[in-house]
Amino acid sequence: MTIKDLPESEEITQIRESVRRLCATFPPEYWRKLDRENAYPTDFVKALSDAGYLSVLIPEEYGGSGLPLSAAAAILEEVQRAGANGAACHAQMYIMGALLRHGSEAQKEKYLPGIASGELRLQAFGVTEPTSGTDTSSIKTFARKDGDRYVINGQKVWTSRAEHSDLMLLLARTTPKEEVTKRTDGLSVFIVDMREALKAGMTIKPIRTMMNHSTTEVFFDDVVVPATSLVGEEGKGFRYILSGMNAERILIAAECIGDAKWFIDKASSYANERSVFGRPIGQNQGIQFPIARAYAEMRAAELMVHEAARRFEAGEDCGEQANIAKMLAAEASWAAAEACVQTFGGFAFAEEYDVERKFRETRLYQVAPISTNLILSYVSEHVLGMPRSY
Repeated sequence: MTIKDLPESEEITQIRESVRRLCATFPPEYWRKLDRENAYPTDFVKALSDAGYLSVLIPEEYGGSGLPLSAAAAILEEVQRAGANGAACHAQMYIMGALLRHGSEAQKEKYLPGIASGELRLQAFGVTEPTSGTDTSSIKTFARKDGDRYVINGQKVWTSRAEHSDLMLLLARTTPKEEVTKRTDGLSVFIVDMREALKAGMTIKPIRTMMNHSTTEVFFDDVVVPATSLVGEEGKGFRYILSGMNAERILIAAECIGDAKWFIDKASSYANERSVFGRPIGQNQGIQFPIARAYAEMRAAELMVHEAARRFEAGEDCGEQANIAKMLAAEASWAAAEACVQTFGGFAFAEEYDVERKFRETRLYQVAPISTNLILSYVSEHVLGMPRSY
């Protein structure tokens, strides 16, 4: 069974078809080998870059396509739907917003053309720290102004793709927390050239995880960056990071929709093919119903993703829709994964069917980049008007 696409513009439909063709050149064996070796999909990322898919949000004057967020969402959804892993490239799309909206013209001219061409990778996002978790206002990494430069000390964790990125978008304190009126003040954003930083005090330590996510810890030991690395105004970095979080949620939600479609297609096809006791297992309602429910949940989440993207592109407030879309899509992909495992039974745990790999990968998105509980807290406070819980 092939799940039909919802009605979209001809441009988005063409993008989907093109991405499907590209992904078809990277068969399941490619992803199994990478997963087995815990390796980065260099060839796949290069292919996406060469095709212009990682630069869709970059304006045309800087070498990109200048397309809306819905185009980026469609690309990532199709990557996941093909059984691939978009985690190797999605950050470049949602990190881009801070540079596009708040970077100087000099920064845009310096970095965007290289990112658009694939010469440079902006894949590393240095925000989370071991002691702060999602309490971003409590980060301790500090950038001290010293003339025409900043000296950075601190540590980041869960910084995915740091080993495979040329540039990092880094959030650091520039004013101690005890000296600011509002706890989110005194944070600044920097675009760090990691090629230079690695020669001058920055070290990267890989973290082995249950899925192939290329995540790391990054340590800064008197790393010097030029003052021109500062994005926007000093002390306003938290606002800059927040402005990109709705885009991040929408794009991750689109990936989850792609995962859900992959699982549903996989499960329904197997249910038709697998015969036990002289009949297809898909004839049994115990097999049918979980797959059908997963499909219904996916469709409902998909509509919310589309609505969130529409509001984002229209410049409307979309915090509620983006957060709910991410939560519902993550839950839908997990429900589809559970249904797929139950349908395949023991074969789901065999590498050759790819179910166990995708099962591990999609579980992440109920925790990252924001957990379900934090989304519920956001809805409780900002949508329903209840007291702040944290």
